[in-house]
Amino acid sequence: MKKLLFAVLAVFAINAMAADSGATLFKKCAGCHGVNAEKKALGRSEVINAWKSDKIESALNGYKAGTFGGAMKGIMKSQVANLNKEQIKTLAEYIPSLKK
Repeated sequence: MKKLLFAVLAVFAINAMAADSGATLFKKCAGCHGVNAEKKALGRSEVINAWKSDKIESALNGYKAGTFGGAMKGIMKSQVANLNKEQIKTLAEYIPSLKK
């Protein structure tokens, strides 16, 4: 019985980790930024897959705090409002990997 319980808990832990993978988190972003983060969102932003992770992380934290951004500030603030620091870091590390 303990082995079964351990196996069930392991599956839940793996699913929880997968839920916050960069690919999963980025799905919300792809509508505006493109599948590979290759588009200027709404024709107004920069192409973010060319950015380094630290710049992306700083921008996302700035959008969340309301201290970063120009024309996209209002839209992005609402997009990142529910992301925690770990999710922001995960996205920041994932996005540059999309550059082809």
